[in-house]
Order: sequence, then C-alpha cells, then structure tokens
Amino acid sequence: MTVAQSDIGLVGLAVMGQNLALNIADHGFRISVFNRTTAVMEKFVAGNPSTPGGLVGEATLEGFVASLKRPRKILILVKAGSGTDAVIDSLAPLLEAGDIVIDGGNALWTDTIRREKALAAKGLRFIGSGVSGGEEGARFGPSLMPGGDPAAFEEIRPIWEAVAAKVDDETGKPLSGAGPGRPVVGGVPCTTYIGPNGAGHYVKMVHNGIEYGDMQMICEAYDLMKNLLGMRAEECAAVFQQWNTGVLDSFLIEITADILAQKDPVTGGAFVDFVLDTAGQKGTGKWTSVNALDMGTPAPTVAEAVFSRFLSAVKEERLAAAVALSGPEPRWQGERAEWIAAIHDALYCSKICAYAQGFQLMRAAQQEYNWRLPFAEIARIFRGGCIIRARFLQKITEAYLRNGDLVNLLLDPFFQCEIARCQGNWRKVVAAAAANGIPAPTFYSALSYYDGYRSATLPANLLQAQRDYFGAHTYERTDQPRGKYYHLDWPDGARPQLEL
Repeated sequence: MTVAQSDIGLVGLAVMGQNLALNIADHGFRISVFNRTTAVMEKFVAGNPSTPGGLVGEATLEGFVASLKRPRKILILVKAGSGTDAVIDSLAPLLEAGDIVIDGGNALWTDTIRREKALAAKGLRFIGSGVSGGEEGARFGPSLMPGGDPAAFEEIRPIWEAVAAKVDDETGKPLSGAGPGRPVVGGVPCTTYIGPNGAGHYVKMVHNGIEYGDMQMICEAYDLMKNLLGMRAEECAAVFQQWNTGVLDSFLIEITADILAQKDPVTGGAFVDFVLDTAGQKGTGKWTSVNALDMGTPAPTVAEAVFSRFLSAVKEERLAAAVALSGPEPRWQGERAEWIAAIHDALYCSKICAYAQGFQLMRAAQQEYNWRLPFAEIARIFRGGCIIRARFLQKITEAYLRNGDLVNLLLDPFFQCEIARCQGNWRKVVAAAAANGIPAPTFYSALSYYDGYRSATLPANLLQAQRDYFGAHTYERTDQPRGKYYHLDWPDGARPQLEL
C-alpha cells in the first residue's frame, strides 16, 4: 500500500506555526509537521484530526523529509537568527537538488541573502517569505511577501495564493468570513513575488517599520485627545470608531477603538488606564531605521517611532523628571469637534509621510541590491492580512499604477491634493502640541520631513560651508554645474580652489 505524501512540510509549532499549518490544511493541502519537542507535535496533530488536507506528524527529521513530495517544500517557522540556521543545517544533508527551503520568520534580509547563496551551492532553492498578520492572520489569511528563486516561488505559488488573505480588487477591502475549515472563497490573494534573494524579507522589514510609525501616530492622537482635550478613554473610543468609517479605515484604528472601549476586569475602569506605559519591540523597526541611515535615505518618522519606544522604557527616569522638570499646563480653546477633526487630519497627513518614507526606502534598496520591486503589487498585498492593512493602501496601489517610476508618494496628484487639503489642521495640531508640552514626535517629524522635502533651498549650504571650514570637505557652488567641487582657503577667505 502506497502512503500518500504531503504537499508541504512545516518545522516549528509555536503559535504562528500551528496556525499557518492549519490554514494550509484548511485549503486542502496535506502538510507534514515537525517540532523539536515531539510532545508538542503529537498534541497538535491529535487536537486537529479532521482538516480537509490532513496533518501528518513526524517525530524525526528523517521521517519528516521522507514524507514529502518531490521537489520537497519545507517551511521553517522558528525564532529568527541562530535558530533558523540550526534548522537549515539539520535539514540540508537530508535534502536533494531542487528541493525548496522557505524561511517564514522575521529574518534580517542580509541573513536571507547569505542563506540563499549557501543553499544554492548545495543545489537547493531558498525562499525568504515575510509573513504578516500575527496569529489571526496566520490562521485565516496573512499577507505573504516571498523573495528568492523565482522558479521556486512558482512551485509554492498555489499554496501561497490559497492561504493568503483575500481582498476585493475594486474596493481594496479585505474579504472576511473565514473560520476553522471554512476558507474565504474568491477575491485577490495578498501575495506576490517580491524579487530575488532577500527582497521579500526586506519588504517585510519596511512593512514593520511603517507599522511602528503608524502605531506611534495613533498613540499621539489618543494622547492629544486625552491630555489636551481632557477626553475619557470611552470618548476616545467613539472617535476612533467613527474615524474607522472614513479615510483612516484600518486594522490598527479598528483595534484602537476596541482597546479604548475595553473595561478593566479587575477595577471596572478603562483597561488602557491600567496598562503600564512602557512599550516593547522585536527589533524590526530598529532594523528599518538603521538601514535608512546606512543608505542615506530619510525615514525620520519611523526612527522617531522607535525612539519613542526607547523613551517609554526609561519609566523610572521619567517619573523623576516629571517632578524635576517644568512645562506648560495644557489648555485649549475652541470647539472640541474642531480639534478632533484637526487631530484626524494630522494623523492622516503624518501617515501619508510615513508610507512615503517606507516606499522611498524600498526604492533606494532596489538600487542598492539590484532588485526591481513591484511597488503597486506591494501596496496591493498590504491591503489585507497584514497589520498595516488599510483602505488608504488602495490609493498607494493606484499611485504606482499611474506611475511605476514615482520617486515619492508625496508627488502623486492624489496625495498632493490630500495634504494640501489637510495640512492647515496638521500644522495647527503640531503647534498646539508644542505649545502645550504634549510630545508628538512622529507628528513633528512627519511635518518636518514634508516641509524639508518641498523646500527648494535648505540651510545645508551653511552646514557644508562649516564642513569645508573645519575639515576641507569641499562644497558645490550655486553658480556652477553640479559635480564640481571647491575648497575655500580658510580662515582668510582667499579665492576658492577649483574642482578638488
């Protein structure tokens, strides 16, 4: 009797691995699973005996590899870094030329480039696939960002397109209704081939950087409502619920409304008021910021979001500083509804700038790594499944469909009009935050980025003159063609020496 072999295998049965395995099996694919702790695998398989595709538990790596159809497709979902390397090192001797290894963790893209080269030398194919959407997304439809060998992606495409989140392509809205054993039918899958080697994980990293900015901006909007307008958590919840019906419609706005409406099970008060104000992080926002610095590409709003988490972590210092340092008492004048509308516009404009920075960074990366990233497709697959899914992303897709070589989202006609329409309120909110001593670092930095980007002349002329003065770093002249460099014989101010 011939035993049926599995369409794909998965190593790593933490929550994300379990949920993605069930998602794959729900779509009719037979999947073998392996976990370093065998008892975890056995409990998982026993607890899910009736999936449409079928779960096959294997206690050894040898049995796991033997259970797969050729070319074997193995998805790794373990802790990024050394854990992934250890699994790859264990698997590689058991595989044959043409087999496909897929890393679905939050890997650093340079690690993905390294791993692909190492496996290619052994005749193996490698895919680094970003997976966004958290536990719920993994179970019922994530956004998937695969990069690597294009022929290998074609081998896994049917599975990736089946399990990915689905959206209505005309409206960009995610299709809902998925449940255990009940996958979404129809719609456009939120996955596409991103590019060679580390491109998929790079795009996932930038996604996470934008996510950091998005979350911090929402927190600043809440802080202004709470500490400037004096609104209670339940009042803020009602505002976010209303915002979620308009241009800010998104997963993060939706869950913010839910969080602010949540009652604390211990005290009965607002739950958010009992959550300590120290934020953790996994590091992908920092990777994005460091990479922007390395490539000389401005992404200040993402960086400010990361720094805000760092600042939140020094709680004891802030408690002491709150006593020692002075600032204004917040007060406002006018109608509350007008201020709420202004905060809405500040959040919207800042969000546009954060996405502009993220896509600008990806544009720089494709030049650095010789990729050709499909920006319209990237925005499209962000519309469902992922944490930053939002109505707004449909407009980014349309922007890149209008102009595939768009250098910055701020130059797209739609976004130009939106910021022109809303920037008065944006400036009003930033000024009020500063005047009233309420920190709004991503609102501030996004506005400075916008004003800097639209400035034909910046004070960097003085900065470059300073560099030439103390370090003979040269300068270019406004009355000469670009690319010619000069140095002044400081401090006497003698005639410039030409073209140093």
